[in-house]
Amino acid sequence: MDQNPPSAEKSTTLVDPTLSEPRSKDYFKERDGEVFAGAHILVDLWGADRLDDIDYIEEGLRKAIDACDATLLHIHLHRFSTGGGISGVAVLAESHISVHTWPERGFAAFDIFMCGACVPELALPVLQKHFKPKRMTNDLVKRGLIG
Repeated sequence: MDQNPPSAEKSTTLVDPTLSEPRSKDYFKERDGEVFAGAHILVDLWGADRLDDIDYIEEGLRKAIDACDATLLHIHLHRFSTGGGISGVAVLAESHISVHTWPERGFAAFDIFMCGACVPELALPVLQKHFKPKRMTNDLVKRGLIG
């Protein structure tokens, strides 16, 4: 049995329930007559470069964030073993970009979720240029779609 339980993480709520007035802006997107919380793009890269290089992956995340004009709050990346996969997340004021790599297969999975004025699709050419995949696919999901 594990004698050291996982450490608790503090969660902070940004909306104070004691406020008498709601926030004036909720950062939902409006595009082509639809209103939704945010655009979530699932990106698969096959035959990509340097998927075991933690510094290179961080550099690619930062370039993608800049291209989308997003606000970086924190990046956390974890390497599983020397030459092994890397998983992590860039926490943004507008949501996140996460990454999981399988260098032994030349595969990386990115999730790009952004709300507000950010355009997550602008990250796609940046990821393609940075990681040079032989094949790249993506699917867009509108999260929190209203009506």
